[in-house]
This record gives sequence, structure tokens and C-alpha cells, in this order.
Amino acid sequence: MTKILLVEDNEMNRDMLSRRLGRKGYEVVMAVDGEQAVTMAISESPQLILMDMSLPVMDGWTATKQIKSHPDGAHIPIIALTAHAMASDRERAIAAGCDDYDTKPIEINRLLQKIEALIN
Repeated sequence: MTKILLVEDNEMNRDMLSRRLGRKGYEVVMAVDGEQAVTMAISESPQLILMDMSLPVMDGWTATKQIKSHPDGAHIPIIALTAHAMASDRERAIAAGCDDYDTKPIEINRLLQKIEALIN
């Protein structure tokens, strides 16, 4: 079973996404802030990370940079999830080390296509 680390501080978003991903056969582990995301990316060894960029404690950009700079995290694909939909926001996420980018509100079929493309 493919393990996804979902990093999201909003409880409603976390609940909705984790249930939908679970129904599609993914194992979902969750972090609620960037610091926890960095720790869990290494300890849980997920096959993919869904990273909210606006997080408490440590933002998603910083967490992504730290995960990608760690030898055990550099290979993990990360999809940025953000309400910021400007082209510059996508470029900023990619520059931080994200492998793809998706905007909120989440369109689940579009997100699933991006997940499948990165894990296969």
C-alpha cells in the first residue's frame, strides 16, 4: 500500500483529503505543521508528500527545503497544496523543491492524477 504523508493544519481539509485518499487505497499519515512534517518525512518514509504551504511553526516552503536536503528525504516527491494560485506561487513552490503544485480548493481527480504520475 502506498503511504502518503498529508501535511495540513486545517482539520476539515485534513479529514476530507485523508478519507478520500484512504478510499482510493492509500495509507495516509498526517502532520499538522512543517516541523512535524520534516520529522515524519524521515521517520515514516512515505512514497509521496502532500504539503500545505501555509503552516504553523514552520511553513511548507521551509519544510520542503529541509526534507529535500536530507539524504532520506531527497527522493520523496512533494506536491504543494496552496490557495495561492498565481504563477509566481507555483514557481516559488518548485524552487523550494516541490515536484508539482495544486491549488485549493482541491479538485480530487486532478490531484489523484498528479499523485499517480509521481509515484509510478
